[in-house]
Amino acid sequence: MERPGRAALGAQPRANGCGAAHGALRNGFVRGLPGTQINHVVHNGGLYKRPFNEAFEETPMLVAVLTYVGYGVLTLFGYLRDFMRQWKIEKCQNAIEREEQKDFVPLYQDFENFYTRNLYMRIRDSWNRPICSVPGAKVDMMERVSHDYNWTFTYTGKVIKGIINMGSYNYLGFAQNNGTCQQAAAKVLSQYGAGVCSSRQEMGNLDKHEELEKLVARFLGVESAMAYGMGFATNSMNIPALVGKGCLILSDELNHASLVLGARLSGATIRIFKHNNMQSLEKLLRDAIVYGQPRTRRPWKKILILVEGIYSMEGSIVRLPEVIALKKKYKSYLYLDEAHSIGALGPNGRGVVDYFGLNPEDVDVMMGTFTKSFGAAGGYIGGKKELIDYLRTYSHSAVYATSLSPPVVEQIITSMKCIMGEDGTTFGKECVQQLAENTRYFRRRLKEMGFIIYGNEDSPVVPLMLYMPAKIGAFGREMLKRNIGVVVVGFPATPIIESRARFCLSAAHTKEMLDTALKEINEVGDLLQLKYSRHRLVPLLDRPFDETTYEETED
Repeated sequence: MERPGRAALGAQPRANGCGAAHGALRNGFVRGLPGTQINHVVHNGGLYKRPFNEAFEETPMLVAVLTYVGYGVLTLFGYLRDFMRQWKIEKCQNAIEREEQKDFVPLYQDFENFYTRNLYMRIRDSWNRPICSVPGAKVDMMERVSHDYNWTFTYTGKVIKGIINMGSYNYLGFAQNNGTCQQAAAKVLSQYGAGVCSSRQEMGNLDKHEELEKLVARFLGVESAMAYGMGFATNSMNIPALVGKGCLILSDELNHASLVLGARLSGATIRIFKHNNMQSLEKLLRDAIVYGQPRTRRPWKKILILVEGIYSMEGSIVRLPEVIALKKKYKSYLYLDEAHSIGALGPNGRGVVDYFGLNPEDVDVMMGTFTKSFGAAGGYIGGKKELIDYLRTYSHSAVYATSLSPPVVEQIITSMKCIMGEDGTTFGKECVQQLAENTRYFRRRLKEMGFIIYGNEDSPVVPLMLYMPAKIGAFGREMLKRNIGVVVVGFPATPIIESRARFCLSAAHTKEMLDTALKEINEVGDLLQLKYSRHRLVPLLDRPFDETTYEETED
């Protein structure tokens, strides 16, 4: 892969890119009084053209202690139940080795499944709920019950109608079974069929695929783009084509599993920097330049920074202006995963680059998916023509994977043209604006109620902190009783004391739907005592920073 040309850095980056905004907080940190929480609230100038506000309220000490105690009790009971299963006192329903294979190397690692057997199984009914409708603003769900403590489920034959969907990634509301997109996809289905039955390099390269890639390149503002049939594989199969042994990957600690897998498959050296922490990233970049590869001290062949636009568990937005400034300063590459941000951020719905008003050419590899804002499937990579031509030859996803289904391609094309306004209407732009309004309204109301909410104020991913393991299942069940469908998340997808409910806002949500959801969330919050926030923010005094470095000084 040839190194794309680099523009000269216009100005030295300021510390955290921070300046005073609205007469408030500087340097990106707010500290509470003794005994209160620590918050992260940022108002940026300098590198930023708009305020950048994120909040991560610290877990209250009592809540943290009780959460650990809860997991401790569950673990003790788990060992007791395993003891009872071993002596046939309790029926064992998990996978075990056959008697004739007892002397084999274990196929099922018993201890590794301990959490699944004894903790996850207690609240398993909160996941994998079968939907039997379009995943729009409201969904229909098949009712199911369990008579053996969630080991198995049986369906009652009833359908729960009109559940407000607060969990799907349907950011712009294009997941629908009527309208322009559905009509266009149905027409293409009748002409091309459902499948291609070949890879792009053989008999699976349709004119629709060519049209899609040209449209994606225009949408992103890059020279060229390539589409793939699966978003996860877009990351996991393309990163190994870009870097290998002798290269260095600098990865955010909260990157998606697809980025982590791609980095591991590449054979490159991987180093992790703290989430969205530019001091941590610059230290790794500086050390990489100064010390080179371990043992040999030779320079790294390539240095690739991996970040996401919106982090899907934290609701935070990448500090892209600062990442680009560091990338230019240390002559490294930048790989940006816009799975959740494309369509959902920016005045034109063109992702985090559009959100910050940056030049797409400053991002070497622009990756995203069609599975969320476009209501379809698959992923893409955009960038320089030389990069895309290289991936067409060397990417496993391009060479071996079956091509995108034609109706899916048409869904993407139609929805993308709608966002760009090329359908002759303003519907797409209105959806982008509606999503932004819904996001700010929903986040503001939840904070006013007293919940601890993570992430950026403009992020449509809204994590509400639950903490205690018993409250994970209880929150999901209580919300479903009230006809609200939510996603709850716990360990190991999150840190053990940071279990949460994750809401995903959509342009298809009306204010009435959001108010109904907020009313029920407020009631459940009181019932389960989830309103942990103490709302105490104390401004930090201004501190001097060296204009040429990201190192933070301590008081």
